[in-house]
This record gives sequence, structure tokens and C-alpha cells, in this order.
Amino acid sequence: MEKRDWKTWLRRLGVGGFLFFFIKGLVWLAIFFGLFKTCA
Repeated sequence: MEKRDWKTWLRRLGVGGFLFFFIKGLVWLAIFFGLFKTCA
């Protein structure tokens, strides 16, 4: 039982980390795109 809980926790952490960095990347792309549009 304890091993299964550990795997579930690790999977949740992986999914959460992926979503965090994915959204962070999209935000940075939007910022750079906005800067490019205002400067060009």
C-alpha cells in the first residue's frame, strides 16, 4: 500500500511540474511576442 501511495504522489508531482513549466513557457513567449510587437 505504501509503495502505491508513493508512486501516485510522484506521478502527481510530475504532472504538476510539467503543467507549471508549460504555462511558464507560454507566458514568457507571450511576453517576448508583446515586446517584439511594440518595438518593431
